[in-house]
Amino acid sequence: MTFNNLKKLIMYKKHIIFIAIFLNISILNAQYISKVLEYTPAPGQFINSSPWGVPSSANSIIGKLTGSMSLGAFGGYVIFKFDNPVKNDPNNPFGVDFTIFGNPLSNPANQSEVIWAEQGIVSVMKDENNNGLPDDTWYELAGSDYFFSSTIKNYSVTYTNPNQQTAADVPWVDNQGNSGFVLKNNFHTQPYYPLSDSFPAINTTSYTLSGTRIADEVDTTNPSYVMSYAKAFGYVDNQVRGTAPYTLPDNPYTRKKENSGGDAFDIDWAVNENGEYVDLDEIDFIKVHNAVLANAGWLGEISTEITGAVDVTPDASISGILDMIVIKSIPDTITGHEYQLEVLPFHKGRKTNDEIVWSSNTPNATVNQNNILSFTTSGNLTLTVSLKNNSDISATVSTYLEYKKPSSENLPFAYKSITVYPNPASEFIHINKINNASITIFNIVGNKISKTNNYSCNQTISVKHLPKGVYIIMIQKDNYTKKIKFLKK
Repeated sequence: MTFNNLKKLIMYKKHIIFIAIFLNISILNAQYISKVLEYTPAPGQFINSSPWGVPSSANSIIGKLTGSMSLGAFGGYVIFKFDNPVKNDPNNPFGVDFTIFGNPLSNPANQSEVIWAEQGIVSVMKDENNNGLPDDTWYELAGSDYFFSSTIKNYSVTYTNPNQQTAADVPWVDNQGNSGFVLKNNFHTQPYYPLSDSFPAINTTSYTLSGTRIADEVDTTNPSYVMSYAKAFGYVDNQVRGTAPYTLPDNPYTRKKENSGGDAFDIDWAVNENGEYVDLDEIDFIKVHNAVLANAGWLGEISTEITGAVDVTPDASISGILDMIVIKSIPDTITGHEYQLEVLPFHKGRKTNDEIVWSSNTPNATVNQNNILSFTTSGNLTLTVSLKNNSDISATVSTYLEYKKPSSENLPFAYKSITVYPNPASEFIHINKINNASITIFNIVGNKISKTNNYSCNQTISVKHLPKGVYIIMIQKDNYTKKIKFLKK
């Protein structure tokens, strides 16, 4: 062997050794969950059953990514921490700071399509009083659906114990006037309501769980092949696992699995109770709650699962797409001649006001600047929306249009001279020329304030309790939607 070849071999081995040492350091420096501070599941088919729904499930997610914990139905939650604060480090790949892993499933024929997801919402807290307890302010990490009208803030559900020795339907009521059951199934025969010997902090008669609720994506059109689709970004148990090193996160703003998989989160997505973005330099506590109240037929309730979490290793050399457009899900069939679409552009997971452009696969369907879809014929429709200044950032949605021509006696109310009066208002408002409609009030950042069903134009809606400011009135009837701004003085 020549001297030069020997030198190259030594340099090559040193290079390999350096890489091995670097990877080992990265693994050693990785932070996994170090402590679970609280585990309060909602009723569910895995609760009171090992390994997913017993007290030891909390220990299973500590120090590794292969644990097994179910949060049960809506509102079930866990609070955990790492040994050290998670830094909001701008050098982290894609700007994300930690990854949480669940157990969603992808389509075997299309690995980029998740066909079974059970979304959980993440909230974070900084230990501002330095007492080591999660008793400061929680900030929700606003995912892709946070600002959509289908998302309910301050939602709560009360579950009642059926007091049976084996599986029984668990009744629930919510703070919107709805009721239902967490349904039993044939696969899990133990009681679904948390048992007192395992969860002594849970009232044995009933208990209430609260948090933001997002619309589910459950598809039961084929009862033998039920699916629950993923959201765009920002939710736990939403994207499948990738490959090691797990400290190298996936880019949450693309649809494909690239690195560790799982669901990566950026502390910069944090919002306060008014839906306003806040800036946090680090966080100490993480809370995950099941964000969906839905039943998937013979597969049971949608229940967020967690297998572990890890923080991200900073590496400014890793970059990727940081923009995304998200369209709110639409029905498989739209009947009528108009439909209100909802679409949001994001940059690094924060909502922006970037201009968008719509295109359609048919000249008989168009979308105007208010995102109202208008169509004049029936048939399949595919819409694409993209950033005006970057057409590579786009999103597509498809549906079937069932056109119905409006009669001259009952023109679509979107074209009528509907007004909100008085405007500005101090105590109450009226809405003219509309009956049997749904009236929803949102604040300027999109948080729902109140909703009135079956509104008639001779009614008044009280606004005296609202703080001064600008609000949005959303009027919905049949397939038509109209939004009007009003000022509370």
